[in-house]
Amino acid sequence: MVERDGALSVRRQCALLGINRSSVYYTPREEPAENLALMRRMDELSLQYPFYGSRQMARHLGREGVSVGRRRVRRLMRLMGLEAVYRKPRTSAAQPGHRIYPYLLRELTIDRPDQVWCADITYIPVTAGFLYLVAVMDWASRHVLAWRLSNTMDTGFCIEALEAALRTGTPEIFNTDQGAQFTSTTFTERVLAAGAQCSMDGRGRCLDNVFIERLWRSLKYEAVYLHELTDGFEAERVIGAWMTFYSDVRPHSALGGRTPAEAYGEKRAA
Repeated sequence: MVERDGALSVRRQCALLGINRSSVYYTPREEPAENLALMRRMDELSLQYPFYGSRQMARHLGREGVSVGRRRVRRLMRLMGLEAVYRKPRTSAAQPGHRIYPYLLRELTIDRPDQVWCADITYIPVTAGFLYLVAVMDWASRHVLAWRLSNTMDTGFCIEALEAALRTGTPEIFNTDQGAQFTSTTFTERVLAAGAQCSMDGRGRCLDNVFIERLWRSLKYEAVYLHELTDGFEAERVIGAWMTFYSDVRPHSALGGRTPAEAYGEKRAA
């Protein structure tokens, strides 16, 4: 989204997008095949044991015969966007200019489409590296409104998913975690401009966004881990097919046997 020869300076464009200027000039270093295989296994373990931090993750891998130090595990977890889930004090300040909004869903009865939307980012392993996936979901119906893949954790692909979702409607509340992509001024101002309230999970509290966390688990066990995703094109094909199956074909017991797309459309029509 940043234009080197645009009317605005690179510094000003980065400020408007809520990203660090150094990231524009950064060329990602490819991870060796050994690290990619390790990251794949760590992703599987994080789904099974979301409370694992770098120390426990390294211990578990060691018991599986993988010789890896905690510092290496910690670096890879940071690269993948993984964080142990447990109650903890807020020891780190938000990025300058990034406002943290309160969590608005506590004790709220959510029973209709477009009442609450949620969004999250997850790590997707591919043969030659890794990608990041963002999805926007309607909380009441579990319907996936939009999703996008990216090879970097920037704000741009989150904005693209948000814009695509807003073409279907507008939520009363939009809930996310406190990731830099979602706390960026560009993202929150777009949500507020659409007429929605911003809501954010507590730090390290992925269960505040429980339904989209279940979406990631189902996606990875039912699609991502069953295919050899050679590149981004293959990943987009497999994920796209599964997202269609999830929203349009797969019945949900919590929705009375309806699909998310049916539940979303029926309640909106009513």
